[in-house]
Amino acid sequence: MIGTVLGALLSHWKRQPFQLFTLILGLSLATALWSGVQAINAEARKSYADAANIIGDGAVPEIVSDNGPISPDTYAKLRRAGWQVSPVIDARIETPDGDVRVTGIDPLSLPPGGALGDAITSVGLDNFLGPDGVFLTDQISAEHLMPTHGDRVAPIDGFSKGLLLMDISAAARQFDRQGFDRLLAAPEQPPNITPLNEIDPDLRLDAPQTAEDLERLTDSFHLNLTAFGFLSFAVGLFIVNGTVGLAFEQRRPVFRTLRALGVTSRTLVALLSIELLIFAVVAGAIGILLGYLIAAALLPGVAATLRGIYGAPIDGALTLSPIWWLLGLGIAVLGTAAASATGLLRVARLAPLAPAKPRAWAMASDMAMRRQLALAALCLATAITAFVFGSGLIAGFVLLGGLLLAAALALPAALTVLIALASRLANGPIAMWFLADTRQQLPGLSLALMALLLALSANIGVGTMVESFRKTFTGWLDQRLVSDIYVSAIDNDQSAALQSFLQGRADGVLPIWTVDGETLGYPVRIYGVADHPIYPANWPLIRAAPDTWTALNSGTGALINEQLAQRTGLKIGDPLDLPNGLTTSVAGVYSDYGNPHGQIAIALPVFTQTYPDADRRDFGVLIDESQKAALTSALINEFGLPPDNLTDQTALKAYSLQVFERTFTITGILNVLTLGVAGFAILTSLLTLAAMRLPQLAPVWALGMTRRDLGRIELIRALILAMLTFVLSIPVGLGLAWVLLSVINLEAFGWRLPMFLFPGDWLRLGILSLAAAALASLWPTWRLARRPPSDLIRVFAAER
Repeated sequence: MIGTVLGALLSHWKRQPFQLFTLILGLSLATALWSGVQAINAEARKSYADAANIIGDGAVPEIVSDNGPISPDTYAKLRRAGWQVSPVIDARIETPDGDVRVTGIDPLSLPPGGALGDAITSVGLDNFLGPDGVFLTDQISAEHLMPTHGDRVAPIDGFSKGLLLMDISAAARQFDRQGFDRLLAAPEQPPNITPLNEIDPDLRLDAPQTAEDLERLTDSFHLNLTAFGFLSFAVGLFIVNGTVGLAFEQRRPVFRTLRALGVTSRTLVALLSIELLIFAVVAGAIGILLGYLIAAALLPGVAATLRGIYGAPIDGALTLSPIWWLLGLGIAVLGTAAASATGLLRVARLAPLAPAKPRAWAMASDMAMRRQLALAALCLATAITAFVFGSGLIAGFVLLGGLLLAAALALPAALTVLIALASRLANGPIAMWFLADTRQQLPGLSLALMALLLALSANIGVGTMVESFRKTFTGWLDQRLVSDIYVSAIDNDQSAALQSFLQGRADGVLPIWTVDGETLGYPVRIYGVADHPIYPANWPLIRAAPDTWTALNSGTGALINEQLAQRTGLKIGDPLDLPNGLTTSVAGVYSDYGNPHGQIAIALPVFTQTYPDADRRDFGVLIDESQKAALTSALINEFGLPPDNLTDQTALKAYSLQVFERTFTITGILNVLTLGVAGFAILTSLLTLAAMRLPQLAPVWALGMTRRDLGRIELIRALILAMLTFVLSIPVGLGLAWVLLSVINLEAFGWRLPMFLFPGDWLRLGILSLAAAALASLWPTWRLARRPPSDLIRVFAAER
């Protein structure tokens, strides 16, 4: 009996293949966008962990030199002084699959606790050591390296993709290296060890960067992607909800008959759940495949963004994970359950002798509208609570989600009010019928219009954020990049000679000297700033004391960037303790867009006195545009500076803007995809409502209105509803932009961006939304205009 009942339920989809297509496609699109974003995030985090686990599980400090490679003599001095260090050579080789990172190590002196011990043990230490030792790499890289290196390549399961590990003697010979790129330092060093600067003043000890560090740094980027993935998933579920709801209403006579034959409501709900589970698994599998294609297409751009902005090591290749597949199927099943919960509840409450006549599915009761408004009020209250009492990125996204959900849930009521107001101004029977019929259709179209509202609001909000950021960032670059040429000496010894060479040849030389340290528990970069009038004229201060520049130049004050002020709560006049015992006070706060780290600027004489071993290689040069080419040529040909050590301001600005554009490429693509899914939601709603609207359209046709006129009215109705939805989406989108600029950006990066309005972009988006609505309604309109008169006449033959 169970099989017979299930077959009867499934026969509906055989009679309605388009409904089945929209159900599968809607759920597939929802799953694809969600799983694609999650795959990108998972791959990025996996790359962070792989990079951190290459040597020492990411917990090994490193010693590097500001004067190029570390010589074997310096390494020997460190070992004799008691330093527990191990040399490393870094290089890259080309393969058909892209670059492979080469790391040459000395396994005998490697700090204990690394993740490579098992890999080296698997091939044997004797086989790994020496100039002819084996190479450890991943399976894919091994396939490309075996033709040229043969048996020396040993593929290791689970090895970091794009990494090749070899003995340091083999790396030195293959890449003709005489020194080491870095030294790995054991976390625990002997007591009373000789300081690094006494062994070699160019050496410095860098703290390890772990996967958690990179994840904290890139949290906002990943959360933004997750938010867009969830938004796209929600928009896709609107399609599923509408299709499932319509199918349940169309099968009400079947449900009534099955109940009359003895099928219990529990059995009926269970069989419908099995039916939906089958569809969810099929659509989820398709969605995961589409998500993989989306992720594979977008990941190279994401990798470039993360490498360019955060320095995160992402190889740009996508790997499949069983967990990712299972999560994708899980989210498809959960999404289907959420979208069909209301329909299943109605079936469970269906009386055995409930009327078999289809009720007006498109009509919703006032009680349902009030419940939806109450839910919107609850979402709004949650958002306000998160804003007032919450903190951090999670609270920011709760605020964002609450505002969007509240706006979407309140949309049908807002459109009902607008149509009711228009009805009071309507003249003539056709206009009055048009508005009344539009109001009747609203419940059936509400889900699609809510999806459109979310998509449009996201476009307006993110577009406003990006354009505001672009305008602010461009102006900020003009202020910060005041030097005409940026020059780097080869080492600190050459620095003084470079300054002497530039005297008389340039209008000004501005040292850009830095040292890394820690203040109030936060890592910072400290800059020495020269006393020059170009700084007060151009430096972008957002908070300042009356004598900011006097205090800075006299050495009694310091400037900090907005990020450090936000994280530490420092205000103007607060004392500020810097490394090496320097104490000063906060004289001003400056904007520092695009930088996730803290910065401090102090007077150059104080800087050189407090940090005599700091990096002093970089300078900004002021020069007239007409003399720039001559000075550049002199620095290369006369002074002997490598061309790579000179950067033109225009090129630096262009590179910065290129990185900026790359940053928001992904969100722009997701915006377009979300709007496309919303357009498809409108199409499915119109098509599914078309057959059920015949009882409302047949009397109007019988009174003399042609089928072509009815089709034209349907098109006009879709355009009007899309336009009203777009108008209502503008304040929602601006609210979204404000949250992104003033709340989430502040929590994620430590700076707040000014908000600008771009009505021209809204106009283009409005035209695009009308075009999407028109395209979505063309097919239903065409079908109505060409519907046989017999279908309309048949309406009067049935009891209604």
